[in-house]
Amino acid sequence: MDIGVRQVSTALQARASQKEATRQRVIDAARDLFDTHGYQGTTIREIARHAGVAVGSVFTTFASKGEILSEVMAGRIAPLYAELDRVMPHLHGPTVDRLRTMFAIHVQFEARHVRLFLSHISAAYDWTHSPGARPYGRNERLKSILRQCLVKGIEDGDIRPDADPAEIGELLMAAYAWTFRLAINEADAPSMIAVMDRQIGLIVEGAAARS
Repeated sequence: MDIGVRQVSTALQARASQKEATRQRVIDAARDLFDTHGYQGTTIREIARHAGVAVGSVFTTFASKGEILSEVMAGRIAPLYAELDRVMPHLHGPTVDRLRTMFAIHVQFEARHVRLFLSHISAAYDWTHSPGARPYGRNERLKSILRQCLVKGIEDGDIRPDADPAEIGELLMAAYAWTFRLAINEADAPSMIAVMDRQIGLIVEGAAARS
């Protein structure tokens, strides 16, 4: 490799490293702002200022505020799904109990940063999203976990065979998001889990197999 090629390679590596560092600063700044000011109260300009970068630098990395929030949440919930992957295969009993355990884990996790999760929910109602944004409701990992649990319920016979796992999953996700409205009035995790347990019971009862 001649000197010119090495110089170009070094320059490209430095540029890539700088771009990744900028990306991480933006994500870290956005996480703090969404967690304190909410989705609507946070702007791209504020994210850039908090990250110490130019507004243009933000837009060279992310197409929209919703896309930034999606990256924040994707990195944050990785440990949550690792915990669910560990727990879910060992859960036994009726579908309603397995769903309650799964959502209790979710509530306990998200209650640590309520405003951040409320931002994630709020972003679902932003119709200006870029294609790369993944607000609440577009979380395919959560949908997959729910679908697997409900399909097992059909196989076990406690969910009726003509039930649509995708539709029931949507109802459960809607109930979960709605339960977090209680956090605005400072409800704690156990209180929200109790409400979610009742909601799950009502939804699953409607899909229960008839003897």
